[in-house]
Amino acid sequence: MTSLARKLHVLADSAKYDASCASSGARRRGTPGGIGNADGNGICHSYTPDGRCVSLLKILLTNYCIYDCQYCVNRVSSDVPRARFTPTEVVDLTLEFYRRNYIEGLFLSSGIIQSPDYTLEQMVVVVRSLREDHSFGGYIHLKLIPGARVDLIAAAGRYADRLSANIELPTQNDLERLAPDKSHRSIEQTMAVVRDAGQAAEQERRSLEHAPQFAPAGQTTQMIVGATPSSDAQILNTASRLYREQRIRRVYFTAFSPFPHAPLSLVDVPDGRLREHRLYEADWLIRHYAFDAAELTTATEPDLPLHISPKLAWALRHPEVFPVDVNVAPRELLLRIPGIGYRTVDRLLRIRRYHRIDTADLHALRVRLGEARHFVVTADHRPDRPATADVFIKPQQQVLAW
Repeated sequence: MTSLARKLHVLADSAKYDASCASSGARRRGTPGGIGNADGNGICHSYTPDGRCVSLLKILLTNYCIYDCQYCVNRVSSDVPRARFTPTEVVDLTLEFYRRNYIEGLFLSSGIIQSPDYTLEQMVVVVRSLREDHSFGGYIHLKLIPGARVDLIAAAGRYADRLSANIELPTQNDLERLAPDKSHRSIEQTMAVVRDAGQAAEQERRSLEHAPQFAPAGQTTQMIVGATPSSDAQILNTASRLYREQRIRRVYFTAFSPFPHAPLSLVDVPDGRLREHRLYEADWLIRHYAFDAAELTTATEPDLPLHISPKLAWALRHPEVFPVDVNVAPRELLLRIPGIGYRTVDRLLRIRRYHRIDTADLHALRVRLGEARHFVVTADHRPDRPATADVFIKPQQQVLAW
């Protein structure tokens, strides 16, 4: 194996734990004599083993790191194989893979070497060279290094389509326990720089059409789930606050998976993939269904139920709201009905202008009638009794979608 091939093997494998690299929202036109472009519909069309759809060269600049985050396979005390690309090697790999139609963009992260400033400076060299020296128009997602200088973050946003700074864990106490070199304050200060620069660029483009963009696909972040005792309520509250305060485009959740030679405190962490799935469902409700994070859990049950979806769990806790008459209910109430998605709600609102909706209409719209029929009134249907949880929990089966 050549030296470059070995580096690629090590540093692509080391990057697999970061889930916040899905792309969307960036549109970048190719330039005459340049290479590639970014499509606003996203570039995802290939699948990773865990089901995520990506088409990126996803690598670390290096997996050497001066930090000792206990949840990270690349921590300084780990004995994993180490490697480091030069900026030129990353540029050449990206261009060659793009020309061969292997990828449509680059996701670049890194361990921390020397200092946050030095590390981000090296990463900016890569993206600057791609954009300015090679006129690369493909998608670029750059992972920021919290604590780096503002001017480096500004440079990163000029060249990258999307930026991200991982919040890592839901609370500061969690970070102090597992990643003492990091802090929520430093991470959120970096997010705030991206937020403010993005808002300033948007404002400038309103008055000057050709003003430069700043990270047009916004910023994302990632939280590790299960490595600490934090509840789903704490996780969702943190995610909701980041959406509200930092204009985060998307929060990604990753169930902690014990890795070889993991610290003893993390060896027996249970499989959290179903919990991750429920958190994504709850996050979707917050972003698209006008739910508040506080509505999805309770003081006595701070974790989401695993056997039913968060939306169904909320409906079962609020029998006073149901059944809902789909022919007269407002949009915000229709969105609360289990088994009915937000696009279906828009269709129901259009259809009921012309005739009263019945169960045949719901079937034609592919509503999940197994759930919805317990919560809706239509022209030809009314539930006999309030729904209870036992109706939806079947032996050897778990409801995985709504």
